[in-house]
Amino acid sequence: MEKVVDLFGVGEANTQKLLEGGNDLSQIQQGLFIGSVAEANNKDLLKASNVTHVLTIAVALSPPYPDDFVYKVIEVVDRSETDLTVYFDECYGFIDQAIQSGGGVLVHCFMGISRSVTIVVAYLMRKHGMGFSKAMELVKSRRPQALPNFGFVSQLQQFENSIKVHDADSFFN
Repeated sequence: MEKVVDLFGVGEANTQKLLEGGNDLSQIQQGLFIGSVAEANNKDLLKASNVTHVLTIAVALSPPYPDDFVYKVIEVVDRSETDLTVYFDECYGFIDQAIQSGGGVLVHCFMGISRSVTIVVAYLMRKHGMGFSKAMELVKSRRPQALPNFGFVSQLQQFENSIKVHDADSFFN
């Protein structure tokens, strides 16, 4: 058996699990999912969930199934000084196009906790006119481990000030 190298600093066993594919896909709304690299590597799960597009928010992760899904890769690290706001429009367009075409989109980073959550929260804020708190509450209700780093939270709070926020309570009903 081939030895697994600890590529991500999480231990060889966890690296093996991430590369084999997981099943912790969180549906945030119709056609919009958050997951980790493990779910991004689970072709059967993606197909069963009607995922047609995959948005990768991470470095050093090549699309595993380029013939089966439409990919966009945003190469950024999960550090508070990383400016994700410069990618909000590009990611919004990719997500919205996937959903509008009747497909689904998986937004993932390495663990599905910080970068991918930030992009999805920004999408919800813009698409539905939600404030940061409401959008984050929705995401956490569907993906409890969601926890953007403090720099990303600050960027989302600033983003809230730049968009028109509506009363989005109806989204939860």
